[in-house]
Amino acid sequence: MNCMIKNSATAESKSVTTQPVTVSRWQSGRYQPKSDLLAEEVPVAMVFNGISHAVMMALPENLELLALGFSLTEGIIESADEFYDLEVVEQNAGYELRMSISSQRMSALKERRRNLTGRTGCGLCGTESLEQAIRPVTPLAPSKRPTDPAVQQALLELRQHQPLQELTGACHGAAWCDQQGRIQFLYEDVGRHNALDKLIGGLHRRNEDLNDGFVLISSRASFEMVQKLAAVRLGSLVAVSAPTSLAVNIARKANINLIAFARQGRHQIYSECLEQTT
Repeated sequence: MNCMIKNSATAESKSVTTQPVTVSRWQSGRYQPKSDLLAEEVPVAMVFNGISHAVMMALPENLELLALGFSLTEGIIESADEFYDLEVVEQNAGYELRMSISSQRMSALKERRRNLTGRTGCGLCGTESLEQAIRPVTPLAPSKRPTDPAVQQALLELRQHQPLQELTGACHGAAWCDQQGRIQFLYEDVGRHNALDKLIGGLHRRNEDLNDGFVLISSRASFEMVQKLAAVRLGSLVAVSAPTSLAVNIARKANINLIAFARQGRHQIYSECLEQTT
């Protein structure tokens, strides 16, 4: 991926993503003042070739990866090669991610242009039609399901890779794990969709082999999360919480291994795609 990144605000390297606050804590029948840390949440506008397309609430960290991951998982671009340029601009109200994509992809975007807001919540606000809400998926080549020991190893390591969640209790995490379940890297955000988009952006930035590992998320497995994996041809998703019925249906149609309710000592397989043998 050869993308020129300009930063009027160095969002990728931003380290202050929490805000201190003094609260009154009620415990054992009385109140006491206490210092607390809150996860920072700001509006982030996705701007493609000068046209604002989506606004979401996000943690202002690794915004470059968010821009790339969002572009890929939403089908705005088909490959990272179509992502030409990015400028991260800090505004009074938040951030603008000013992206330059190929003219062909921009023409396609204009055909289905919409205004998406509130990705932290439902992920569908502003969608104009049912067809836009649930995009068709192309089945992936069947891939090997993560082994049970690998799933459990990843869960064992998850907490130590979530520093912002440890500080604030308000962040989701999306991790890339190798075949043995060792977490290679993880991105956090106040929105689970955003955390996954950052991870996918990171995978493409690092040129990782997408067939040589699996994704672990600290949230539930909604259909949007499975749909994002299908869009970039990732074959295995492990979720700490429950899947939805639509997520399971899409996983099965797309040949995605879906494991959920993954906790220490147990997990459940909802979709398993066996590798074809000759």
